[in-house]
Amino acid sequence: MQLIDGNAIAQQILAEVKAKVATLAPVVPHVVFVRVGEDPASVSYVSKKEKTAAEVGMKASLKLFPESVSKEELFACLDALNADASVHGILVQAPLPKHLPETEVFNRVSPDKDVDGFNTINIGRLVQELPNAIAACTPAGVIELLKRSGVKTAGKRAVVIGRSLIVGKPAAVLLLSKGTDATVTIAHSRTENLAEVVREADIIVAAIGKPKFVTADMVKPGAVVIDVGINRVPDATKKAGFRLVGDVDFEAVAPKCSFITPVPGGVGPMTVAMLMKNTLDAALRAGR
Repeated sequence: MQLIDGNAIAQQILAEVKAKVATLAPVVPHVVFVRVGEDPASVSYVSKKEKTAAEVGMKASLKLFPESVSKEELFACLDALNADASVHGILVQAPLPKHLPETEVFNRVSPDKDVDGFNTINIGRLVQELPNAIAACTPAGVIELLKRSGVKTAGKRAVVIGRSLIVGKPAAVLLLSKGTDATVTIAHSRTENLAEVVREADIIVAAIGKPKFVTADMVKPGAVVIDVGINRVPDATKKAGFRLVGDVDFEAVAPKCSFITPVPGGVGPMTVAMLMKNTLDAALRAGR
């Protein structure tokens, strides 16, 4: 069993991004984070993204709104950012308050600046395998983990567990796209005989949001397992009162695998690294 070190691979990508950013002077790739409210997880995520942007030589700005912000006010901000030639990437941090329709908000961001890859246009470009498609950061990170770990994907049977727009669906599209060339099944909560379906997989991408959902009896010997899940489970021995576990029962599953990602330290660091790469790519395409 080989552990896929997401921290190390993310650092490789960030070093590549930093080197490329340095060649663009006087142009500095600029990403703007839009945060609504003070959700602690969102505050932490945006702070991490701002810090990483600075580390690779990018400019990061924050637009902060109260939770009560109207759709019209938020859209006015996004429209202004879309029109600002000095801004290359825009990220609206989810989740949003219930009165703000997420899909509408994501679609208000220009597809060419949509570094999160959630705009309908970018999802369509991804399906059509167009060169200007921006892929959602987490599934793009999954593909990089596989490629940089030397995992053969062409012709292999991949099962994606989960069908979210943020991970499951784009991960499936990326896995079957030219260059990756896997044969893909999407499994979800309504899949009949789900364990049997997953047992057929050479590559498993677990993104269902349920702690330790994938058990050893669901994994065939030699499978590659990518665990996207980040779940908090109570743990009185930890200072925070909880610990992080994935969607895979790591201790039981790992001995059966050829490759597996840990949680934390697997897919998580890749999400931020791919955000930086998406911002760089958007700046390069903008040519300014």
